[in-house]
Amino acid sequence: MKVFEHMPELEGDEMQYINRLLNDIPEDKIETFVRVYEARRKDPMLLLVLALIGFFGVAGIHRFFIGHIGMGILYFLTAGLCFIGTIVDMINYKNFAFEYNRKIALEVKGELGL
Repeated sequence: MKVFEHMPELEGDEMQYINRLLNDIPEDKIETFVRVYEARRKDPMLLLVLALIGFFGVAGIHRFFIGHIGMGILYFLTAGLCFIGTIVDMINYKNFAFEYNRKIALEVKGELGL
């Protein structure tokens, strides 16, 4: 398991996905991939905290954080779709983070020519 050696903080689907992505990458390039990926990935727990801020402050920050600008504006203007959208997002926060991180992993792999 190459991933666990380099990124022990990953868990679940993200770990499996990155492990499959790294299978065809030479060992000397893995370190570069890991450094770039770790700098760009979003932590799911931070996403959950930002969604919680929607209840007490500004709704939609978590959507801006993962690049969903349109939904972030909508959440901001509608108080998180009357808090229902924020609750749903707090349940699905790991999926949002994984979706974003999967996109970032593919971008990093492409940028490095792997």
